[in-house]
Amino acid sequence: MDRQELISLLAGARWYDLTQALSIFTPPWPGEMPLQVHFFKRLTGSYGGGQGANGQLIEWSNNTGCHLVGPRAFHSGSRAIADIPLTDLCGEGVVVDLSDAVSDYDLYTPEMITERVEVKEGDILIINTGYHRYAWDQPDVANSGEQGGIENKEFGYYVRHPGPAPEFFPWALDMKLKLVGVDCGSAEHPMNTNIRFMHEREFDKADARLRETHGKSWEELFPPEEYRHLTHTTLPQAGLLLAEALGGEIEALNNQRAWFMIQPIPFMEVESAWSRVVALQPGDGIGQEDFLVVMAEAEMMDLTLPFSVQTPQWANYEPLSVKYTKRVGGLDFGLGRNNAHCRASFHLATHMDGEKHFWAAGRTIGQMPLEYWHGPGVIVDIADEVSDSSVYTPAMIEERVDLQDGDILLIRTGYNRYGWNSADSDEFRYMIKHPGPSPDFSDWCVERKIKWLGIDCVAMEHPMNTIQRVFHPKTFAEANQKLIDQFGQDWDEIFPLDKYYQDMHLNLFPKGIVHAENLGNQLAEAETGRYYIAAFIQKGMELASCWGRFVAFRES
Repeated sequence: MDRQELISLLAGARWYDLTQALSIFTPPWPGEMPLQVHFFKRLTGSYGGGQGANGQLIEWSNNTGCHLVGPRAFHSGSRAIADIPLTDLCGEGVVVDLSDAVSDYDLYTPEMITERVEVKEGDILIINTGYHRYAWDQPDVANSGEQGGIENKEFGYYVRHPGPAPEFFPWALDMKLKLVGVDCGSAEHPMNTNIRFMHEREFDKADARLRETHGKSWEELFPPEEYRHLTHTTLPQAGLLLAEALGGEIEALNNQRAWFMIQPIPFMEVESAWSRVVALQPGDGIGQEDFLVVMAEAEMMDLTLPFSVQTPQWANYEPLSVKYTKRVGGLDFGLGRNNAHCRASFHLATHMDGEKHFWAAGRTIGQMPLEYWHGPGVIVDIADEVSDSSVYTPAMIEERVDLQDGDILLIRTGYNRYGWNSADSDEFRYMIKHPGPSPDFSDWCVERKIKWLGIDCVAMEHPMNTIQRVFHPKTFAEANQKLIDQFGQDWDEIFPLDKYYQDMHLNLFPKGIVHAENLGNQLAEAETGRYYIAAFIQKGMELASCWGRFVAFRES
């Protein structure tokens, strides 16, 4: 299959979003930090911050909302999220619907799964327990036995959901499953986590039910030391991954096979990370088996920089900080886990600037539909034509690549080589001296109906059309002279501030054209040409911008 056939195949495929919406109202794992959002900047100024943009500082636990649980969550010597390649996170798999077979505190077995769906060796297995109905954003569920006549959402979602029987994880290892995903609070039974100690009355109910159904107490069926060794040593060392708090369109895939992509933020220092979970099924003109073969053979290029406490932030934004609040050795029976609370502003590492970042009436990241984030596009390498503080033009793009109206456009300036994680790191050049677009560039984007843009340096703007011009007057003088030498006019003649200050934000975001910044990784080796491009961004309902995983598909 050639490149254009692959692009057409992906454009015609059915894309399903299995991601639960993330909000300040999303309950965290019991006892952990919920998402907190603080505007430290607004367009005209904010208490404790500056003016010029809607800038957000957030605090969060990585186990809030849809997330990937990496091996390091249970085994400190295992891989961090950034160490896990995309090939381990994507693949063929199946959704099994057990919603009519399980209820509060129940156990599900391999037999319950295999009698409903075919599970193949190496699959990704997604389990629909039905408990996503208790997610924070779902309608109330009537329950006459509970106070108020409705089910307490957080108890249903985190404390009472069913979980795997003792034989489940050994079976998953025998089947060499890549990943197990669930539509509830945990891929483990809640009574095999610290919840059993936090909610003793619930544990007593679960234990009583187990005695009725299995004739054994909880600790007889799940001997603590054996279970701890299985989940804290055997599973992480074997590489089995867990995805939790799925939802979205999961019901549309009940008992069906698909191609799954679990795309976490590539965190270097932590054990879990927010993820966007997507499933693909073939569109018209190709059968499912052939579609899955093509997807297995296609190459997914990772264009995302690792997310780290070492990542430099944009000027006057707050860097990432990580604080471990739990460790694996910190609970009775060895049921503890590693967990970090994090704090950061968005404009560091690979991220998408959303409409709300500069347009008060715009959509938040979570309000953008999934189909906006993926589509045909181009990567164009102009590194040989740009230098410190220089200007690139639409003509440079048009003369090098077959750009089509409505494309996603990713620009490689080569300045990724000056990023923090490069052998040639030069953060000042990366942050302050990178090239930027010419004055006609934003109008050209509108004319060509560009879907969204991306760049391999810190900003889509020319740095001298931002506050950096004020922060770095010497660099501005150098850039101004360069412009005079090239065009015979100075900066304010070519880029009058009233029209071109934050041009790519203020002039494009109201037209629905946003952009990704700090792209890198395999973008450096991508040849100029057409690709199918996708951004997998956490579905943050109050977020003006957000980190994500950015990929380009090409034939093997």
